[in-house]
Amino acid sequence: MSVDVLQSRGDEMSVTVCGQDENVERCQDGLVKLKNAEVEQMSKDILYHLGFDTNSDDLEKLFGDVKFVCTGGTDFRMREFAYYIEKELADLLDRGTTVIDYSKRSHRYGMYKVGPVLSVSHGIGVPSLSILLVEIIKLLYHAKAKNPVIFRIGSSGGIDVEPGTVVITNGAVDELMRPFFEIPICGKLVRRPSEFDQNLAIELKALALPEDNFQTKVGKTMCATDFYEGQGRRDGAFCCFTEAERIGYLDKLKNHGVLNIEMECVCFGALTHFAGIKSGIVCVALLNRYNGDQISVPKDVLQEFEKRPQALVLRYIRKCLQEKNQNSS
Repeated sequence: MSVDVLQSRGDEMSVTVCGQDENVERCQDGLVKLKNAEVEQMSKDILYHLGFDTNSDDLEKLFGDVKFVCTGGTDFRMREFAYYIEKELADLLDRGTTVIDYSKRSHRYGMYKVGPVLSVSHGIGVPSLSILLVEIIKLLYHAKAKNPVIFRIGSSGGIDVEPGTVVITNGAVDELMRPFFEIPICGKLVRRPSEFDQNLAIELKALALPEDNFQTKVGKTMCATDFYEGQGRRDGAFCCFTEAERIGYLDKLKNHGVLNIEMECVCFGALTHFAGIKSGIVCVALLNRYNGDQISVPKDVLQEFEKRPQALVLRYIRKCLQEKNQNSS
């Protein structure tokens, strides 16, 4: 694997660019490949935060049929999504398919399986998401799952979009509008480009219906490492910038093509891209950040908002399962 290293100056850490397009491949057999030869040599691999290990659990038997991994912030949301899948796709799933709850294995993340769909919570922010993603990628590898697609379904703050708008991410940037995930590894800053399958974004947008009572847009998403000041919010315990600076920052994001702000997209896009796994993010905007920082819509409206990205991803899964059934008949 070739990487570009930027030489350090003084006490500054060097920067390694790792995961460029030439290093990323989707295998022809559809199996997930790890970028770590060490795992292949291990006699036992423990997926600590999921509660599985390769000696005690037949991961291929349990998860070999997984085609869709759907992740979201909270256990409650992903449990509800699993039962939503069970109900709405009953006509396409094998008879008797019900939700299997694997959450008791670990209690760290909520994890539910419905036929070929795995619904998992990832917590809030990059650290929690990265742990979950790494172990999910290893689980798919050990399970010999073929051609999986990973989604993040969640909520966000909109930038000049109406509350309730669904945003499909086609690119991710950090707070400085850099399109990569940066992580210190063994004393070096490693940068991995955050990229998404553009065809998947187009497919998802095409599934928006004229009768939907909300708009669906495609654009960039900004990833923040903080919920308050890092997002330019003035409603936290600390604030050292003016309202004019806040609006100016939102203007810069908007002019860069950013439609919404959340706390996971740069890491999500980088790790799934580096693993060679097709992925997409579909989020609903809970508010327009130009109009303030506080979410003021009623709770029942928020609950309806959160179902909108779920409905779009459900349509994609339905479409894929229908195509599979037609091809096999």
